[in-house]
Amino acid sequence: MAKFVAWFRSLFLLELLGGLWLTLKYLFRPKYTLMYPMEKTPQSPRFRGLHALRRYPNGEERCIACKLCEAVCPALAITIDSEQRADGTRRTTRYDIDLFKCIYCGFCEESCPVDSIVETHVHEYHFEHRGENIVTKPQLLAIGDRLEAEIAERRAADAAYR
Repeated sequence: MAKFVAWFRSLFLLELLGGLWLTLKYLFRPKYTLMYPMEKTPQSPRFRGLHALRRYPNGEERCIACKLCEAVCPALAITIDSEQRADGTRRTTRYDIDLFKCIYCGFCEESCPVDSIVETHVHEYHFEHRGENIVTKPQLLAIGDRLEAEIAERRAADAAYR
C-alpha cells in the first residue's frame, strides 16, 4: 500500500502542486517592506554587538588584566598585554579585539569578574581600510565612555536574568 501511495504522489506531482499552492497563497497578500535607515526592527535587550570597555565612576578603567576573556574566547580574537603599576595592581597596556575573528558569542562578557568588557547594542559600523577591524584599548574605552549610560541601563534591565 505504501508503494502505491508513493507512486500515486509521484505520478500526479502532489509535492509540486503543494509548493505552487503555497506560492499562490502568498502571491496576493500585502507585502511588508522595511525602509531600513528610517525604520529599525525591534532589537532584543540581550543583543550582542560592538565591544566596549567600561570605567569605574571615579574614571579608572575596570579591567584588572586577569586575561579570562582572552582565555575563554573561542575565536582567539582578544589580545591582552599587562604590567604591574607602582601601587601593585595589574592593568592592561594593550587590549585589542579583532572584529573579523570575533563571533560575538558573549563569553568574554560572561567571564569578566568586574564587568569591564561588554558587548553593546551597536550593530551599525563598517570598515573602510585594512586594519580598522582591530579595535584597540583607547577605542574600546571611548566607546564605553560614550555609551556608559545606556550600557548601565541595559545591564540593570538584564540583571534579573543573570
